[in-house]
Amino acid sequence: MGTTDRDLHADVLVIGFGKGGKTVAATMGRLGKRVVLVERSERMYGGTCPNVGCVPTKALVHHSRKRRPEDVPQEWYERSIGEVQALTKLFRGSNYDDLNGMDTVTVITGTAAFTDPHTVNIETGDGHLTVTAETILINTGSEPIVLDIPGLRASQYTVTSTELIDTTILPGRLAIVGGGYLGLEFASIYGQFGSRITVLEAAPKVFGLVDDDVAAVAEGILVDEGIEIVVAAHVTEVRDGETSATVVYEKDGRQHTLEADAILAATGRAPATGGLALEAAGVRTTERGAVEVDEHLRSSQPHIFALGDVNGGPQFTYISLDDSRIVLDQLIGEGKRSTADRVAIPHTVFITPPLATVGLTEARARAAGYQVKIASQPVAEIVAMPRAYIVEDTRGVMKFVIDAETDEILGASLLSVDAQELINTVALAMRYGIRAAELRDAVYTHPTSTEAFNDVLATIVRADT
Repeated sequence: MGTTDRDLHADVLVIGFGKGGKTVAATMGRLGKRVVLVERSERMYGGTCPNVGCVPTKALVHHSRKRRPEDVPQEWYERSIGEVQALTKLFRGSNYDDLNGMDTVTVITGTAAFTDPHTVNIETGDGHLTVTAETILINTGSEPIVLDIPGLRASQYTVTSTELIDTTILPGRLAIVGGGYLGLEFASIYGQFGSRITVLEAAPKVFGLVDDDVAAVAEGILVDEGIEIVVAAHVTEVRDGETSATVVYEKDGRQHTLEADAILAATGRAPATGGLALEAAGVRTTERGAVEVDEHLRSSQPHIFALGDVNGGPQFTYISLDDSRIVLDQLIGEGKRSTADRVAIPHTVFITPPLATVGLTEARARAAGYQVKIASQPVAEIVAMPRAYIVEDTRGVMKFVIDAETDEILGASLLSVDAQELINTVALAMRYGIRAAELRDAVYTHPTSTEAFNDVLATIVRADT
């Protein structure tokens, strides 16, 4: 269908095909509302997660761990990338068909820019559209940050995470600038594929959001797998050579150099608001470029909402999904749900084994004035966790932080097999006031990782502030 110089009117206009926006679009479409969804790239139907985020990266975790010593690294990597790309293509097509197949929803591939608070101009490959709407959702996600370090942005060897997982060439030497969770996940993945990994982190330690004892175990696992981690390292320059790049960095007052076949810029992601002409709509942004929203995700224009990474909140797909619930409650519900309702939101770093956390660390609980009890145990010593032995990975540690007066679970750090699943049980317990003793004495199926709670929570030691 041609789109040249057409005007459309919608009840709901969604800019960006992310998790939150597509969920609202589908729901409103099923209710008979006229919905237009605009996505600037045909490779991003479904948003970041199924295309360049959680699905392909976690699939690469899986494939990297399947490589046997006799498998040629480059061949195994190229095969793995092909299988992952086939998976993302399948998901991308399903996302497009599910929405565009609805009579009430129109998906348009093009670049959107506001011309006034209710009107958006869309440039497509075959023309120009003007869409007006009563309600508008901004769901454009985020994009990788490449720091303004001399030579880094211009280097032919610099890649973002999106670009790295789109190449079939396995870098022999991969330098990762940034030792945050993104950088460490990629270090774990590409180290297993066979790359020589060096992580350069400016902060004095990695895994800075967990207690030092847990961080030490996590870092030790990566180091034992051959990953070099250099902390307090400040990258000052990148110089291109004919076949590789030289990364120059300073540490402890001395200059060092590192040769790399690829440099992964892993220093975070910024809200993707460029080109939207938000000023034309009267939509305010924060200093970091995120759309400024209230607790109901309304922007400075009450009929314009922002969902997902673009609103400056936690950059997780499940947060974007919860954003959709808040917006739908505003549009068709009671209007009571808000971001303030979020309690005990878990997070997982998909190194192997995964590191999953929720709530307060011991250090933060102490700083907040709690008297705490600590339950902590290395996975290899948890008798009631045969699952770890069955899958042949007993690395890691589990740690709970508990209010000494109430037995309330204040937080947990789980570094273990299945931690990405276990943390959801802990988070649910925290939300609904289930005490540590109840979690400890619950009946779990056998043999499972959840049984570990029986043992770990029996090791409680009082550690008053």
